[in-house]
Amino acid sequence: MKPSLQVALGQQLRLTPQLRQAIHLLQLSGAELEQELAAAVEANPLLDWDETPPEPAADAGDTDAGDAEAVQEPDWDDGPALPWQGDGTDASQDMAAASETLHDHLLWQLHLGHFTERDRAIGAALVDAIDDDGYLRESPDSIATATGLQPPPTPNETSTVLHRLQCFDPVGVGARDLGECLRLQLALLPDDTPGRTLATDIAGDALQRLPRAGIDGLARELGLDPGEVAIAVALLRSLDPRPGARFGELPNGSYVMPDVVVWRDRGLWRVALASGARPRVTLHQGYAAMADQAAGTDASYLRGRLQEARWLLKGLQARGETLLRVMHCVLRQQAGFLEFGEQALRPLTLREVAAEVGLHESTVSRAVARKYARTPRGTLPLRAFFSSGIETGGGEASSTAIQALIRQLVDAEDPRRPLSDARLADALKAAGIPVARRTVAKYREALRIPVSAERLRMA
Repeated sequence: MKPSLQVALGQQLRLTPQLRQAIHLLQLSGAELEQELAAAVEANPLLDWDETPPEPAADAGDTDAGDAEAVQEPDWDDGPALPWQGDGTDASQDMAAASETLHDHLLWQLHLGHFTERDRAIGAALVDAIDDDGYLRESPDSIATATGLQPPPTPNETSTVLHRLQCFDPVGVGARDLGECLRLQLALLPDDTPGRTLATDIAGDALQRLPRAGIDGLARELGLDPGEVAIAVALLRSLDPRPGARFGELPNGSYVMPDVVVWRDRGLWRVALASGARPRVTLHQGYAAMADQAAGTDASYLRGRLQEARWLLKGLQARGETLLRVMHCVLRQQAGFLEFGEQALRPLTLREVAAEVGLHESTVSRAVARKYARTPRGTLPLRAFFSSGIETGGGEASSTAIQALIRQLVDAEDPRRPLSDARLADALKAAGIPVARRTVAKYREALRIPVSAERLRMA
């Protein structure tokens, strides 16, 4: 055999630094974005706070859901009273009734995913076993027992579902130790990321030795140049060792920062970025001019910072555009929810929205995670607009709508003759929603409604 050269064409997906930054900005909550911008302005002299008030945009006219960039945000304090409120909407709408926990966020992704009932039960047990930092601490045997399935899931079944769960947001969730958590995050970086391969090796078997040996000692042990090891270690330190820590309950009375504002104008629903979600940083014109005229070391430094500043501004613009694309789609699908409440919430999944707006499902998940919309019905998490569906024979009904109907039936029941799960199922069937009794029991428990016997005793 003789050595030969071959030319081949191929395609490969690579995340550029700009794209990585855009993804990072997209997944931040409103409060985290504020901190990110403050740190960027502090560290980069080419960035400055934009103190100019935004110019009000022209009316978009009678277009479905409105083009947000061409719609003026309503004056909530001075605007007319809305029919379902009786008074104007003010900042008190932004009080958070409950924040999204890590388990809420994972279960939401699980129920919107395409899983079989058996895999969904395994996934729910796995999510329940994940701690607040995002790590899976329970043994496979205890997880198999917690599913309640017969026959119990095999280790291969559990491992397969866990692998899918580890693709959920936040990246690194479901890891069984720090090394696996870091490797899950490294796996999403492009192959040409400096130090990625070595960082993956270190996270695999040398992570525990790193604090004792240090960079020089680890370099001698691996027979590598200390500079190479330093780059890999710096990459590891840039990762998040506690991916679940940014989720948590807000104290009672805490306020959330809305990312978008939704309102009704001449019979149509409009959406715009909330003032706090709009980019409030700009290029420092003085330093930008210096970057064009500087020479030598100063020129290299200023131009590097100028490039970083432009990447940040483009990332902020992309974040806003993605949020609006997702919300335009959501409003087209869920106008009934805003009009009539949870009973009118139609089934809507991340995959459906992703297909309509031309984005990846994980991008939609990041765009929705820990984001809030200020609406005439109050400040709602964006995840409230999504729900899995149940086939009814005449179409699909969302699980949230069914839960709202169960709540209505229980609230209207005779307290001396509370409705059993079977009677609730019969009532839903009569309304055109054939739901099994066990499904009614699951939804009733999710609503924290006691069984009929306990409701009778409380009456």
